Amino acid sequence: MAAETPGGTTYVAEVEFNDQFLQQPGGTPIDVSRFQKGNPAIPGEYSADLFVNTAWLGRRRITLRQIGDNHNNVQPCFDADLLQQIGVDLQKLSAEASQKLEEPSHACLVLASLIPDATAVFDNGEQRLDISVPQIVMRHAARGYVDPKYWSDGIPAALLQYNANVYRSESLGRSNTQSFMGVIAGLNYGPWRLRHNGNFTHSSVNGSHYQSTQTYLQRSLASIKSRLTLGEAFTDGSMFDSVGFRGIQLASDERMFPESQRGYAPTIHGVANSNALVQVRQNGNIIYTTNVAPGAFEINDLYPTGYGGDLDVSVTEADGRVQSFKVPYAAAVNALRPGVTQYSLTVGQYRNAYLSSNAGLAQGTIKHGFTNLLTGYGGLTIAKHYYSALLGAAFNTDFGALGFDITHASATLPDQKVSTGRSIKLSYSKLIAPTDTNITLAAYRYSSKGFLSLQDAMQRQEPTDISIHNMMRGGIQRGQFQAVLNQSLRPGWGSFYLSGSTVDYWNRSGRDTQFQAGYNNSFRSIGYGLSAGRQFDALRGRWDNRITLNISVPLSFGAHTVYSSTSLQHDSNGNSQIQQSISGSLGVDHALNYGLNIGHSSGDGVKSSNTVGGNLSYLSPYATLTANASKGTDYTQYGAGLAGGVVAYGGGVVLTPLMGETIGIVEAEGASGARVTAGSGLRVDRFGHALVSGLTPFSSNEVELDPKGLPMSVELKSTTQRVAPTAGAVVKLKFETEGGGRAVLLRASLSDGKPVPFGAQVLDADAQNVGTVAQAGRIVLRGVRSDTATLQVKWGEAAAENCSLSYALPEESKQDKQLWTNMEAVCRN
Repeated sequence: MAAETPGGTTYVAEVEFNDQFLQQPGGTPIDVSRFQKGNPAIPGEYSADLFVNTAWLGRRRITLRQIGDNHNNVQPCFDADLLQQIGVDLQKLSAEASQKLEEPSHACLVLASLIPDATAVFDNGEQRLDISVPQIVMRHAARGYVDPKYWSDGIPAALLQYNANVYRSESLGRSNTQSFMGVIAGLNYGPWRLRHNGNFTHSSVNGSHYQSTQTYLQRSLASIKSRLTLGEAFTDGSMFDSVGFRGIQLASDERMFPESQRGYAPTIHGVANSNALVQVRQNGNIIYTTNVAPGAFEINDLYPTGYGGDLDVSVTEADGRVQSFKVPYAAAVNALRPGVTQYSLTVGQYRNAYLSSNAGLAQGTIKHGFTNLLTGYGGLTIAKHYYSALLGAAFNTDFGALGFDITHASATLPDQKVSTGRSIKLSYSKLIAPTDTNITLAAYRYSSKGFLSLQDAMQRQEPTDISIHNMMRGGIQRGQFQAVLNQSLRPGWGSFYLSGSTVDYWNRSGRDTQFQAGYNNSFRSIGYGLSAGRQFDALRGRWDNRITLNISVPLSFGAHTVYSSTSLQHDSNGNSQIQQSISGSLGVDHALNYGLNIGHSSGDGVKSSNTVGGNLSYLSPYATLTANASKGTDYTQYGAGLAGGVVAYGGGVVLTPLMGETIGIVEAEGASGARVTAGSGLRVDRFGHALVSGLTPFSSNEVELDPKGLPMSVELKSTTQRVAPTAGAVVKLKFETEGGGRAVLLRASLSDGKPVPFGAQVLDADAQNVGTVAQAGRIVLRGVRSDTATLQVKWGEAAAENCSLSYALPEESKQDKQLWTNMEAVCRN
């Protein structure tokens, strides 16, 4: 029977079986003494997961030794080093325990002899050591803390993440084909990460172009909780605007802090009128592209390239129209915990996709939490003909987090004029608990006429007309207000969101205002939402206001649900559009997703038009495939996409439909078909591999295999593993398996026809225990690789209490590979 300690650790109590109920033929009792105890391990060294007070700390080698003459009393050995690793404060131990730790004669110390009420139980099946220690003798650690000694740099590997799509449209006799291929390629060796991020674009109108976004060598420095970057990357945008550089950077990495002490990439909301191409740019670089179906869309999986810099979102419709809008992307208020310091040092050259300048650049920032109330921060940027200095403070008050900073900048322009000015920023962040209002960021910045950011100064020094400001009606910024707000209403009333910004300028009249706002709710199973947005129409050079109503109704057809969605849209130019679509998924793991839509649009001075279209997405074991097509009154559109990743390492090559920054490779020989619970629809392939995407760096990640779907002949020795990888690591998770041959169920009987005694041991030719006789003489054998064999069955010490069992299996058919082979055999004395 199992019992539980106060610390949550389970142990197996000793039990006694009444062997009078288990009689073999002839009335001789069966020896079941070996079942009186749980599953005691054999003395030796093991690699085990350490769980201390139910929290996983890491994996390490432990030693088990027999204590005294009792063969069942096998205990883990403890010394001062292991106690420190599990978080025990040695200064809090008794004098007697401290003396034991210092004596070399104590080769194996039992935990209970050192710490009263402490327990340590080794689980032989799961290869884990559960330790329970009174909290009074433990060092204090933040929740989610994983000791850096357990961080894994992973294995040497080569990686390639790709995202390719092609998009073709034909409208009014004109056609345009756009192709895109984005790649993140890399090499891992020890703690070093070499990465290249780039994209290839081809257009039948503009030709071909390859853009290198980043190429850098990076590694984590655990001792100072920082990362070192060499090459092309981006500066930290928490104070100054995020800009590209080519050089060296040393910066704090807050991911190395426990999860409870950690912070931001925005979610993009928009509406497409047809099968559309959505591209997201930051600082002139394409950082995301995808094909979306008609209706409202949401992008919530951006790969951050910096902590700041507004996102430019363009939506290319099937008929060639392009809508664009900005999404504010700025850091939250720079508050830190007391005693925490974060910094960033960058030296190199300024880098911008639109400019050829290679001006020198140096930038340093620092933040320090002085008290619960006050955090101070500052920074300095020096470049060719430019410098700026910033000083600020963040206040954590009962009314919310407030931030204030002032930046002084000076730039020498090509005409040798010096432009000097100041910029003042006020920011606010607050979760208002009584109303559940989450003001993620509200900020106002005022800049004097002579103030220039680094990017503005570099553009004015560069003799070219290409400029992001020209694309988005740029100018010398005077004041800017931006806000992101999420509001949950009381139960049944839904929620709404708002994000937007408004900007005015010194050198031109007017104000640029853009926003995305929406309300969402549901009635029973019917979902509905109302959204409004303002964005810039690049094709017509004007601003456009839209309001959209969405209604979604689930329709059940067997095990799969089909969603019917209706969208009504009206814009400020008098145009209206209605879209009706259905979408759903098929397959055991919902790997195939589909959608069909029809639409009608009309407007002032515009002839009515009808559209019909569809899209497919298939998440295969090796790649993600997409396809879409649509037909309108004046256009035809179709496209396709392919995305996924490839990892090559010492154990082979693994393909995956989804790949993130930090990766785990599951190795489970013979476990083809087992489901990996860490990924939706992810299963072990026929080579015994699976790639777990998107592990959280510097944190405890649990990866579990679900035996359901395994061949009957294969057993998993352990179904769960934990790992704490460093950023960008490729870690190997090897699951030990048994079997791989055939699964056999023998019905064994003695020469007189009676079943072999229940509980008898079954030994192979090497005298290794391969099983136990169950009721009615049944013997379960897994991993049988030979079609013929002879087994020894033993239920006592006397010569008559054993027999020899020979069998010859029938030929295996393809249909039987996942099933049991059933047969009868006679065990002869």
